[in-house]
Amino acid sequence: MSGIAFAVLVLGALAGGFVTGLAGFGTALMALGIWLYVLPPSVAVPLVLICSIVAQTSTLHSIRRSIDFKLLWPFVVGGVPIGTVLVAYVDPRIFRLSVGVMLLVFPAALYFQRKPMAFSLGGRIADTGIGFAGGVLGGLAGLSGPIPILWASVRGWGKDERRSLFQIFNWAVLTAALCVQAGTGFITAEIMRFALLVLPATIGGAWLGARAYHVLSDGNFRDAVLGLLFLSGIALIWSSTGMH
Repeated sequence: MSGIAFAVLVLGALAGGFVTGLAGFGTALMALGIWLYVLPPSVAVPLVLICSIVAQTSTLHSIRRSIDFKLLWPFVVGGVPIGTVLVAYVDPRIFRLSVGVMLLVFPAALYFQRKPMAFSLGGRIADTGIGFAGGVLGGLAGLSGPIPILWASVRGWGKDERRSLFQIFNWAVLTAALCVQAGTGFITAEIMRFALLVLPATIGGAWLGARAYHVLSDGNFRDAVLGLLFLSGIALIWSSTGMH
């Protein structure tokens, strides 16, 4: 591997780790576009899964006091056993395009809607449905977080509640996806070698992101998350329309 290729791998790992440490999601959004310059998709996508799980695991201790499993379980139940299984029955292009458009419109609307929102419509049933949609999107594009994250903003949850949802939900869905890939032989020795190369940068970036998270105000965190959601929407539309 050339020095430039190695530098690109480390840069992607740092960027993905930092964003995940800051917001609880975003490894795929930040790292994948960088890594695809030097790695084939068959290596880059599983590598994103591994690094995302490691980054989220390494920062769990920093949010442990804000984790409320009574709040989180409907999302996890909808996203892991239901959403990941039903991926095979969903048209991936239409689903990605629909969600991409939603992630352009709603984050922009929420950004300009400065008054706090706190809708409780649907209760736990609606939360489970949102988890299901996130699980399907995670299986199709490695982006399990955007839909539950957008929903948390509509619910009006505070910074710590939103962050714990983002991280625990993403961790659960992506771990399930990694187990499926490992069981079907997609996690090769080559992927594990690349993982060993980039994990130190991933963990370092996640540590820096977690430090930044704790100094952000609720409003700053909200704006950072909405910006990442908007970028997720662009990425989904790009991948679903074949513009790349």
